[in-house]
Amino acid sequence: MGIREDIRTVFKKDPAARSTLEVICCYPGLHAVWIHRVSHFFWERHFYFLARLLSHISRMLTGIEIHPGAKLGRRVFIDHGSGVVIGETAEVGDDVLIYMGVVLGGTALEKVKRHPTIESDVVIGSGASVLGPITVGRGAKIGAGSVVIRPVPAGATVVGVPARIAETHPSVSAGQLDHDKLPDPGLIVISQILDRLSRLEDKFQAHEELVSGHGKTPQGAALKDEQIYSLLKDVVDPGVGMDIVKMGLVKEVIVDGPNVDVNLVLTTSACPMIEYFKEQIRRKVLSAEGVEKVNVNILDEPWSWDRTQKKVVH
Repeated sequence: MGIREDIRTVFKKDPAARSTLEVICCYPGLHAVWIHRVSHFFWERHFYFLARLLSHISRMLTGIEIHPGAKLGRRVFIDHGSGVVIGETAEVGDDVLIYMGVVLGGTALEKVKRHPTIESDVVIGSGASVLGPITVGRGAKIGAGSVVIRPVPAGATVVGVPARIAETHPSVSAGQLDHDKLPDPGLIVISQILDRLSRLEDKFQAHEELVSGHGKTPQGAALKDEQIYSLLKDVVDPGVGMDIVKMGLVKEVIVDGPNVDVNLVLTTSACPMIEYFKEQIRRKVLSAEGVEKVNVNILDEPWSWDRTQKKVVH
């Protein structure tokens, strides 16, 4: 648990660190960990008042409250750190990265193990709360603002309030928390429900037409863009509850006989709903009589359409 090891950890996990002197003098998370080691030393030897006094002084100096009874492993790094609270019976493993506002809190009033156990290589995002005597498995990631009240398997990613598992496998970027790439389990469930509802509506409509004897557009009738736009109004973005036509996501519809191209507007080709949109659009357009093939193109970076050549992502 050497000081040099702690300093190397800061350089490894914080790209803003520029010099050893800066790290030693200007990193409150580092100061809090160092003072905690001293206070924990006294706590283990039953000098409880002195241990608590040191912990209190550390809180005033750093804005980070670590109970002297808590156990911290090696190379624990608290980045920024303001508002971090770590309870008495909490246990934190090696190489854990903790951002500001994190709470490792208890859920009981009895003098028992009431705070979480954080295993090694865990990353806890800003403002997250981990409550109760639960275990967060090795290499897990907790998204910013999440409230974790259930055990987290090793390597899993959890997000939300209460936190739910969004990914069950370890991420490639171990030791980092990519806030912009965290999946939304709630949105995934909603999209699956809407997908199921869409399939049931198609079956119901086909059954209704069969019973009434009314078919679709005659085979020889010309297919118009307006018909496609009308069908696309049934494709709803589950994130906002609005159809993609009203949202302006449909850039253009190109009808070439039995072939239809739908160009969709998204700010990035990495949108997590792309496959859902493609499947819904294909199903709706193929429901029109005379359509044999549907191509859905994602137009990336729409702000540059008028200045550069269109970039089409298939």
